[in-house]
Amino acid sequence: MNEARNEALNEAMNESRETLTPMIHPAQNRCFGCGAANPSGLHLEFQLAADRSVVCLPVIPETFESHPGCLHGGIIATLLDEIMSKAVRARGHSALTRHLQVDYLRPVPSLVPLRMEGRVLRSRGRSHWTEAHILNAQGATLAHAKAVFVEPRPSN
Repeated sequence: MNEARNEALNEAMNESRETLTPMIHPAQNRCFGCGAANPSGLHLEFQLAADRSVVCLPVIPETFESHPGCLHGGIIATLLDEIMSKAVRARGHSALTRHLQVDYLRPVPSLVPLRMEGRVLRSRGRSHWTEAHILNAQGATLAHAKAVFVEPRPSN
């Protein structure tokens, strides 16, 4: 699986002229989406683009399918939530999902290179409004989401 992900990442980066900088994650992170310490997780890797958006180039295994060849809707929502969360984190904030709205436009296939993009649209106080897309190799949008993330109040 890691070989397929790395090959897709290298292929996508070679075809693109954009500069992407890897984002660093905590070593023992158990997050289902990005945690290296979670053996059942997606092990997503994120990169920061020049425009401050976040990009991920995953190949998701068939383990996460619903219908044969298509990712489960909950996994699609997770992918979109993860990329938006990382967009907020790239701005220096740690926040939790308050509201998530997903539009499933086309089936999202497993076992093929995908491109995920997430960005912060605006921030005010502890709230951050975001959007994300999952695209296929041809650049067609397969799923789109908007979300509001809120930073937790500091503990007293």
